[in-house]
Amino acid sequence: MRNIKFIALLMAVVLLFAACSNKSDKPAENEKKPEVNEEVKEENNEAKEEPKAEVKEEKTEDKKVKEEAKNVNEELVHEVFVGASWVNDLLDGKHGDNYVIAEVTWGEAKDSPDYLKEHIPGAIHINTDSIEEGPVWNIRSDAEIEKAMLDYGITSDTTLLIYGPDTGAHRVAFVALYAGVKDVKVLDGGLNAWKKAGFETEADEVAPVKAENFGVTVPAHKEYWLSLDDAVKKLPSDDFRLISIRSEEEWLGETSGYGYIPKAGEPAGAYWGKSGEGNGGMGFYQNEDGTNKPFDEIVKMWEEQGITTDKELSFYCGTGWRACLPWLLCYERGLNANVFDGGWNEWQMHDELDAQVGDPNNGGSIVKVKDLPNDKAAK
Repeated sequence: MRNIKFIALLMAVVLLFAACSNKSDKPAENEKKPEVNEEVKEENNEAKEEPKAEVKEEKTEDKKVKEEAKNVNEELVHEVFVGASWVNDLLDGKHGDNYVIAEVTWGEAKDSPDYLKEHIPGAIHINTDSIEEGPVWNIRSDAEIEKAMLDYGITSDTTLLIYGPDTGAHRVAFVALYAGVKDVKVLDGGLNAWKKAGFETEADEVAPVKAENFGVTVPAHKEYWLSLDDAVKKLPSDDFRLISIRSEEEWLGETSGYGYIPKAGEPAGAYWGKSGEGNGGMGFYQNEDGTNKPFDEIVKMWEEQGITTDKELSFYCGTGWRACLPWLLCYERGLNANVFDGGWNEWQMHDELDAQVGDPNNGGSIVKVKDLPNDKAAK
């Protein structure tokens, strides 16, 4: 009996051991699931990641489009050009009561073609000689500019509304911003836009009320202005574009454009940003009624000349007036731009500098200024 019990017990132990061995060798269902889930998870992740990649790509593209749109126009960082209705609201006190309206021309009020006949009610007259001087016709010293602003009743906190029959108005707007006037406006289309809108004019001369304290150190924005030395240093850089805002005849070196500038040509390395007819026309920037053309059209014109708005843009002309209009358009949009104040007039005064004559992309040549003929003054 003991033997039988022993054998029976032994057989039970053997059977139990075999059952345990079989269980440990067989993968359980919950051990299989990770393998299945891992494959499914990878497939699901691929399915989920692909749309995410597409969405991310779309967002990047959208951002690029928005950035380009911003560069080309749409959102203004600093509004400068305004319509007649905005000016009328200014007169009605809707933009505050600390403002100066000014008609700008060369010479005194009696020399203006319009001012003593008709001007926007309350407008004073600004003579461009107050902010620039010959023979180079660069802007005046900082102290002289501050004095001129105060004499006209303008401080850094004044809303300054400017208009005029030519780019002298843009010149004064540039100088005011350079000095530190925070809110400078230009009436797009000038006096004609005001009259076309049906608003009244007056004829009596308005005397400015002098101000005592400008409010900030002049200049508050030296970076808007470029010297001759800096222009020469920056020209070799691919991130810099020196841009001629001059007529085709001036660009090609056929005439200097001015009776008092004897030599014709352009700084070597300059790009042509065009302007219009003669030494004052701005037909590539303004419509026939004097209003500005859409900025995207102007940018397209620049791009055809190899000028893109992702560079530092430095505008110049003969003596500084025409260059200020495209600068103001760039300033409105927060682009990296300045005015090379001396322009061709100052450049041609330095014999050692290089000048280009003719289209540099089509047979133009580069010579020293000293080798240019002295018979190219405008007749």
